[in-house]
Amino acid sequence: MKRQTLLASLLKQLRTHPGFAIAFSVLWLAVVGWIAFGWKLGSVGLIDETEPLFAEASRQMYETGDWVTPYFNGETRFDKPPLVYWLMAIAFHLAGVSEWTVRLPSAIAATALTALGFYVLRRFGFAQPNQATAITASGGTGLSHQSQNTLWLSAFIGSALIALNPETIAWAHIGVSDMLLSGCMGAALLAFFMGYAQPEQPSRQTKWYFSFYVGMALAVLAKGPVGVVLPSLIVIGFLLYVGRLREVLAELRLLPGLLLFLLITVPWYVLVILANGRAYIDSFFGYHNLDRFTSVVNGHSAPWFFYFLVVFVGFVPWSIFLPQAIARLQFWRVKHWRRQPRSAQLGLFALAWFLGIFIFFTVAVTKLPSYVLPLMPAAAILVALLWSDRMVAVKPDSVSWGFGLSVAANLALMVALAGAALYSPNWMGDDPSMPNLPDLVQQSGIMLHGAVIWAVAAVVGLLLVGVRQGRWLWSVNLVAFVAFVGLTMMPALEIADSERQWPLRQIAATIVAEQPNEAIVMTGFKKPSLVFYTQRPVNYLYSAAAVEAYLEQAATPSVLLVGRSAEIAKINPGDRQATQLLAPEPYELIRLTR
Repeated sequence: MKRQTLLASLLKQLRTHPGFAIAFSVLWLAVVGWIAFGWKLGSVGLIDETEPLFAEASRQMYETGDWVTPYFNGETRFDKPPLVYWLMAIAFHLAGVSEWTVRLPSAIAATALTALGFYVLRRFGFAQPNQATAITASGGTGLSHQSQNTLWLSAFIGSALIALNPETIAWAHIGVSDMLLSGCMGAALLAFFMGYAQPEQPSRQTKWYFSFYVGMALAVLAKGPVGVVLPSLIVIGFLLYVGRLREVLAELRLLPGLLLFLLITVPWYVLVILANGRAYIDSFFGYHNLDRFTSVVNGHSAPWFFYFLVVFVGFVPWSIFLPQAIARLQFWRVKHWRRQPRSAQLGLFALAWFLGIFIFFTVAVTKLPSYVLPLMPAAAILVALLWSDRMVAVKPDSVSWGFGLSVAANLALMVALAGAALYSPNWMGDDPSMPNLPDLVQQSGIMLHGAVIWAVAAVVGLLLVGVRQGRWLWSVNLVAFVAFVGLTMMPALEIADSERQWPLRQIAATIVAEQPNEAIVMTGFKKPSLVFYTQRPVNYLYSAAAVEAYLEQAATPSVLLVGRSAEIAKINPGDRQATQLLAPEPYELIRLTR
């Protein structure tokens, strides 16, 4: 009862005091954003193998002033368009080169997406269509207290869910283009809905539609054609379903919108093609886009059900409620949804967003966990609408069989997570770069902390259900997840960094202190972080024979050789004398001198 009284008092303050509402909203977003994206952003080194590629290409752009063609280790890098490199280079100019500035664009993109999600849910996060119907029928005035409460709860819960899930937190803490794509694409889709939902205000609608075009353009500059293809497919599919395709196309101002889109996207593509010709076209449009969709690239294949597992794990613990959140929309009632006002269709739009991305990448042959990152905001909106509906229900204690089953599954999931955390060190022994990781994690006790967090959450959740307060289970999930991130996930990442990346940074620091004209060779594998931390070119040679051939032809009197001890032992240095400079397990740094 006391909890309900506090909630009612807070909602009343939000309804009646605009200044308080703004301050509280900003505080909420600041806390959520800091926990999810700002906290310990630069506390660990760059993570091989992908992050240093982006970081070093951006650093070279920053050093050389060439803002058109990205380079890594002396070679062109056409994997991704320039937006992520530009933003990192700008961050380097403003705050210096560091892990924190490498990841800053990802964190900002995630924060902006969370804030925009809050705003859209605050405006149109109606849990039930009849709430939006009532406000439309009244001419846009006179929202009931229940409807206003629903909107506030949708905004607070939804923004927390957009930010606080494993997939989003992970990619917001990595300096690659995936979070930037998700932020730009998500912003474009939310902007479209803001325009679509306000047909009675043409001027405001037009501004939001132009924001939709800008968001897509930035998404294309973040990751290529997928930035316009996916939002377009989602919007077209949604409009076909609600029977408004022709009507909305007339509103979208396609010609000026297309011109704005092209004005933002085309100049760089023209410049990079003029500078690099066919090499860029074949590499970027052919290999990194068409080939990834139609064939397996870099061995990234997976079964058809791969993304079911990725979404379940990546959106834990909220994923357990996704089936019920989707089912409650009753999306099969096409005529019903076509009768609803546009302002009532955010849930349906989120479903089109979720399914569009999920199906597109399930069909694609190359599969990576990061590909479905852009659907996480849609999943968060769906689940937030479910929970806000439960929180303001006229009969909150009445539970449908579907929701009751989800609650039971949520409690079972908490128990399973407690067991998985306790047993997880037994699954950590496969990476030869981190041979001591299982023992270090076990000794730290952090997985015991994680097990206790989820076990306590299960008990509290069970007690809430027992006293018919299951509507508060979302808050138990939220508190438990935040505690798990702070007491288990982040410390585990730091331990993994000390094992996997710190030895390479030690080697890089030693190389920097040595003679600047010495050639550097890394054998057996490729760790791009060595280039970033030494700020010198590295020759990556993958076999003992290749290293021996290089040593015979090398012009420099001495060569620095980096590799695992077992791989270095296979190399015949010929007429060169080997001197060990450093041996941080499992690597060695050897100087080979004539």
